[in-house]
Amino acid sequence: MSIMLNAVNHFFTTFGASVIVPVMIFLVAGLLGVKLKVALQSALAAGVGLTGFGWLISTFTPAVTKLIKQMVQTTGIHLPIVDLGWQTGSLAAFGSTVGLTFFIGGLLLELALFALKITRVFMPSNLWNNFGFMIWATMAYTVTHNLGLALGLATFLLLVTLLLAEIQADAWSTFYGIKNATVAAPHNIEQVVPILLLDPLWNLLGFNRVHVTPARFKARFGLLGEPTVLGALLGLLIGILGNLTRLTSLSAWGQIAQFTIQLAAIMTIFPLVTQVFAGAFAPLAAAIDQRHQTSDQASTDLTDPKRWFLAIDDGVGYGETTTLMAGMLLIPLMVGVAFLLPGNRALPVVDLIALPFMIESIVALTRGNLLKILATGVVWFSLGLYAASWLGDVYTAAVAQYGTALPTGVVLITSFNLIARPLNALIFAAFISQNPVWIGLCLLLYLIGLVALRTRRPQIWAYLRKMAAQNEPAK
Repeated sequence: MSIMLNAVNHFFTTFGASVIVPVMIFLVAGLLGVKLKVALQSALAAGVGLTGFGWLISTFTPAVTKLIKQMVQTTGIHLPIVDLGWQTGSLAAFGSTVGLTFFIGGLLLELALFALKITRVFMPSNLWNNFGFMIWATMAYTVTHNLGLALGLATFLLLVTLLLAEIQADAWSTFYGIKNATVAAPHNIEQVVPILLLDPLWNLLGFNRVHVTPARFKARFGLLGEPTVLGALLGLLIGILGNLTRLTSLSAWGQIAQFTIQLAAIMTIFPLVTQVFAGAFAPLAAAIDQRHQTSDQASTDLTDPKRWFLAIDDGVGYGETTTLMAGMLLIPLMVGVAFLLPGNRALPVVDLIALPFMIESIVALTRGNLLKILATGVVWFSLGLYAASWLGDVYTAAVAQYGTALPTGVVLITSFNLIARPLNALIFAAFISQNPVWIGLCLLLYLIGLVALRTRRPQIWAYLRKMAAQNEPAK
């Protein structure tokens, strides 16, 4: 068994996401009856898109990280748990026996759940992101040394992820323009919960009447509303914040000017790469649509009982202008919150560049209402910092044992993207308690949600459309 698991680990770490994801897309396209030429083009587009994302993010991350560290030095505040990025968790997930066991078992389970129509989201097409379940299982095993409980936790997180992915699927597919597709990464999908809870409050406060979007900026301010210019202005702001004590030096203004251009480039180039990546899924979405067309096309989206969704990588939404802009705005906001939040021990650094991934569900469910996105993000990710603070010791132990050696001088680490997850942290707490009451409560709440979705899906989606429409300006 261990030989097979090691072989799986070696295979996936050797080829990586930019190869594995295109292969999965090619196989799914074949199953959907897409022509060989089109299936091959889709697979290549996915590989090219993922490679482009990787190049852009790997180039931009050091620049952001350096500015964040300068902000920390400026304040003199020391937070003992340092965010070293999701890659540390990925290495631990694929390096542990429990993680690799779930990688294989989880794939089979995802196929079974879809075949049995327990979910309408085809998760295997997003196979690579299963490491998001695997890291929580690895952490649970690190704490309890109970293999069954750790696998049970990963299984339950998969069920919750599929439930939330289907709830927001119609909204995500509509906003991002990828028909019959949704995101379902376990480390990003839980943001469905806070926007559902907080949206009525934001409406009471009048946030839905504040129509702040890049499109409105462009219509009102012309050139100043262009994504490239907005990126430059935001880069200038973040650059100045990172150099507040050095504004009299030429080197500081050199760094500010460089970061201004770098962020302008990200705001300009990322949407172009996103178009290439999104093109990989268009033929698959069209094939899905052909399989369940009805004569009453007007009611298909909400009421078609055969409608299902392809789980795709959330890189598709990263480059959307509102998503990217809101994510960049949240970088200085969350650093400031980390400094000011009482009792917080975690400092977000490397994963701050992942913020656009982390807010896609919020963006979709509010139709890009920037004020709601920022408010919801600050509230939920602040709770996430407490989760990261609590789990710092556990995550560090898991990474040290199954992942990689810690950098010199670093005692405790986290991943802001993977671990600053209030809902996942609560579920984790229930399972590692090994208390049947808490675990049973989790299962009961899930079953209530599943029954509600299976029996009231059209009504739920109609409500979410109505909720989102309140953010549109009056005509």
